[in-house]
Amino acid sequence: MQIQSSGWFIKLIACVAILAFGGALTAFLISQREAPAHATIEERALRVRVKAVRFEEVRVDIIGYGEVRARDVSEVSPGIAGRVVEVHPRLEVGELIRAGEVLFKIDPIDYQARVDEFQATVLQLESNVARLKKQYAMDTGRLETFERSRDLAKADFERAFRLYSKDNIESKSLVGAREVSYNTAKDQYALFVQSLELFPLRILEVKGHLGAARAKLDKAEADLERTVLVARADLRVKSVNLERYQYLTPSSVVMTLADDSVLEITVPISSREVRKWLRFDEKKTLDERAWFNELTRVPVEIAWTEAQNEHKWRGLLHRVERFDQQTRTLAVVVRVAGADALSPMAGNLPLVEGMFCRVEIPGRRVEGVVKLPAEAVSFDHEASGYRTVYMAEKDPETGELRLKSKAVKESHIAGEYVYVAQGLEAGELVIITRLINPLENTLLEIEDALPMETD
Repeated sequence: MQIQSSGWFIKLIACVAILAFGGALTAFLISQREAPAHATIEERALRVRVKAVRFEEVRVDIIGYGEVRARDVSEVSPGIAGRVVEVHPRLEVGELIRAGEVLFKIDPIDYQARVDEFQATVLQLESNVARLKKQYAMDTGRLETFERSRDLAKADFERAFRLYSKDNIESKSLVGAREVSYNTAKDQYALFVQSLELFPLRILEVKGHLGAARAKLDKAEADLERTVLVARADLRVKSVNLERYQYLTPSSVVMTLADDSVLEITVPISSREVRKWLRFDEKKTLDERAWFNELTRVPVEIAWTEAQNEHKWRGLLHRVERFDQQTRTLAVVVRVAGADALSPMAGNLPLVEGMFCRVEIPGRRVEGVVKLPAEAVSFDHEASGYRTVYMAEKDPETGELRLKSKAVKESHIAGEYVYVAQGLEAGELVIITRLINPLENTLLEIEDALPMETD
C-alpha cells in the first residue's frame, strides 16, 4: 500500500511541473509581443446628385387609355324578302367599298310587278277623280235649267189655278195636269240638287282611295329600290354573311359597315383627376338638365401603345359619355377626323379602329410646384397624404452637407416626374439619386461638378 501511494504522488508532481512550465512559457511569449498600432476610422461620404428647388407654373396633362372605334357603324338588313342575284365582287371583311358602288341586288321581278299594279290603280283612280270633277262642273251648269223648268211649271200651275178659281175659264182637269207637271219639275230639281251635293263627297271618297293607292305605290317603289343596295359613302366592311342565290328575310343582318371618316376613343378618367384637372366650359349651361357642362374642346395627343414614341396623331376632346359609379371614372370621348387619322404627327401608319392608344389631355394649370424625378420621392404615402424626400443640408458648425429627410405633399404625377406642391423652400437641395433607407445625418458628397441641377 505504501508503494502504490508513492507512485500516485510522483505522477501528480510531474503534472503540476508540466503545467507550471507551460504557463511560464506563455507569459514569456506574451511579454515579447509588440502592441498593435492605433487605427483611426474616417467617415465616408455618400456621393449623390442634387437639384435646387425652383418653383414653376405647369400644365397638368391627364393620361388615359382607350380603343379606337369608328363613330358610325351600321348593321345592314335588306328590309325586304327575296333571293340575292348579284353580290359586290369585293364584299369581304376589311375591304373598302366606295360611295355609289352596288353592294348586292335582290331579284326585282315581284317588286316590279307590284309597282306596275299600283301604278295602274293610281291612274284609274286619278281618272275617276277627273271624271267626277268634270261631271260636277257640267251638272252645276245644268242646275239652272232644272230651276227654270221648275219655275215655269210653277207659273203655269198658278195661272191655271187662278183662271179656274176666279174666272172659271180653265177646266179642273187642266189645273190638275199643271199641278202634276209642277210637282214633277220640283222633284226633279230637288233630286238634281241632292245629286250635286253628293258630288264633293264622292270626289273626296275617290281621293281617299287614290291616297291609299299612292301610299301603296310609294311602298312598292321603295321596296323595288331596296332590291339594289348602294353604298352611300366610302365604307369599310367589318363583317359579312351574304352569298349569291341566298334567300333573305327583311330582318336578317347580312353585313356590318363602318364609316372611318370620323373616329372616336372613349377614355376613362378617375374622379380625382376629373375634379382637379379636367376643364369644363363654365359659361354654358344645360337648361336645368342634371349633366356635365360641355368640355373645353382642347386638342389632345394620341399615341399607339405598341410604339408610343413612334406613332402619334392629333385629336380633339369632344364630350362626356358616361359616369361609371362602380369604377368611379368619367368616360370622355376624343374625336379624330379622318384627315388627322391619315396624317400622323409621328410615324407613317394611319390611326385605325381597334388600336389601343394612350391619350394625353391638356388639363388645368397649377402654380408653385417643384418638378422632381419620381425616384427622388418615396413610394409610400403617410396617413396625412405626405411623402418623403431626402435633402442635402449644410451643418451649421462644420459646413458639411448632411442627409435630412423631409415630408412633402405632391400636386400630381406626370410620367416619370412627381410635382411637389408643399413642404419645400426655394433654393433647398433635393437629393435626386435613388436611395433606399439611408441613415439620417449621413455625410454627403455632391457627385456632379455643379452642386445644383436645374432641369
